[in-house]
Amino acid sequence: MSWSELRYTRTHCWCREDGEEVVVGITDYAQEQMSELTFVELPEVGEHVNVEEEMAVVESVKAANDIYAPLNGTVTAVNEALVEQPELVNSDPFGKGWLFKMKPDHMRDLDHLMDADEYEAAFPEEDD
Repeated sequence: MSWSELRYTRTHCWCREDGEEVVVGITDYAQEQMSELTFVELPEVGEHVNVEEEMAVVESVKAANDIYAPLNGTVTAVNEALVEQPELVNSDPFGKGWLFKMKPDHMRDLDHLMDADEYEAAFPEEDD
C-alpha cells in the first residue's frame, strides 16, 4: 500500500486499514517538523480512546508533541520497537515507525479523515 492510499488527520497522523484494525503513525511531514525523535510514550493495549483524545507522546530534540486518537476505538497493539528505537519514526514513518494499532468502533469513520490529496492541500510541503 502506498502513502497515497492512507487516510490522514489534521494533527498529522496517518491511518492504514488492516483487516478489522487500523495501523496509526505520524506523517513524514510531522516527523520532519519535530526533527530527531528521542522518546515515544505509547498508549496501553486495551485502552479505549475517543477521537481527538490525547493518547501518546513523541519527544524530539525540539519538543514534546501529543498524539491524538484519529478514531473512536480500542488500542490492540503498540510498536514496542519504538521504546528502544524511537528514531524508526524518522527513518521509516510509514513502515517500521508505526505507533499503534486500534480496532475502531466503526470502520466507516475512516471515511471522515482526509485522503492524500486533501492532506497535501492542507499542509503543502515546501520544496527544498
